[in-house]
Amino acid sequence: MPDCIFCAIAAGDIPGRIVHETEHSLAFLDVNPLAPGHTLVVPKDHYARLDDLSDEISADLFRTVDELVPRVEDAVDADASNVGINNGPAAGQEVEHVHVHIVPRFEDDGGSPIHAVAGDIPDLSDEEMSDIEAAISQS
Repeated sequence: MPDCIFCAIAAGDIPGRIVHETEHSLAFLDVNPLAPGHTLVVPKDHYARLDDLSDEISADLFRTVDELVPRVEDAVDADASNVGINNGPAAGQEVEHVHVHIVPRFEDDGGSPIHAVAGDIPDLSDEEMSDIEAAISQS
């Protein structure tokens, strides 16, 4: 993709602080880190959203995340980490290339749990929850 910064990093056209690479995935430090060690894991080829990934690419991407989480935490002596994906612009995805954030967390760092990213929290009835459960289960 011509104007995609993550594609440019994967192609070696612009520098990145690469921490890990597989056949299909690349991991590098975020240039605007939320914490020391904030790492992005991306597929090397351009995919805008998770549902664009093949099973092979998805498996490689998430194996890489699984391998890197403890390594990132150890490297910066973090107490924990958040792992997140903004899947589409409405979810806050700023670069339309699938990327997984590994954000190290530290005791008393002032951060919030993952529930803080959702904005207004819905008040769903049991019937609405049942309808959603059925819709997801039938997909």
